[in-house]
Amino acid sequence: MDGFLLAFLLVLALASGGRDQWMVAHWADALGRGLPLLGVAVLAASLAAAAMAWIGAEFAAILPGRARQMLVAFALGLAAAELAWPVRAKSPKEPTRSLAAVFLVLLARQIGDGARFGIVALAAWTSAPVPTALGGALGGAAAVCAGWASGGKALARWPLRPVRGALAAGLLVAALFIGLHARF
Repeated sequence: MDGFLLAFLLVLALASGGRDQWMVAHWADALGRGLPLLGVAVLAASLAAAAMAWIGAEFAAILPGRARQMLVAFALGLAAAELAWPVRAKSPKEPTRSLAAVFLVLLARQIGDGARFGIVALAAWTSAPVPTALGGALGGAAAVCAGWASGGKALARWPLRPVRGALAAGLLVAALFIGLHARF
């Protein structure tokens, strides 16, 4: 249960203002707020969470204790770096009408974002990939639903850049402490 709740809260916080949320918000503005777009976004978030939880658990299973802690530290460090990278939210000039293309772009974008690296860290730390994947999927789905419901203009009014910077700093500190604890 801990992995589920932590993954839900961590992914919801880290995905707020993320590239995938902005993309869904812009597609919702350009294509309309139809349920197929929302379904594709939720499916992509769920599959990305499941894949990253599986990756974290599989790597953690083959690593000894201190190396597992270093995996958690590296995953948190990568999440911090991705959160610190500025999000350039651009409206699509010619939005695609293909839901398959939208799904592939969202899935590829989510596999390498900070929220999913948080899932890798939690799955490696808790050794419970199923609750971590479920919580991460629910948190990612909530984040893309917020982008879909609000749209690009409303999302631009939220103070997400300072929040992402504070989260990046917190993740970096956590990565340093976990890495130093594993090392010494």
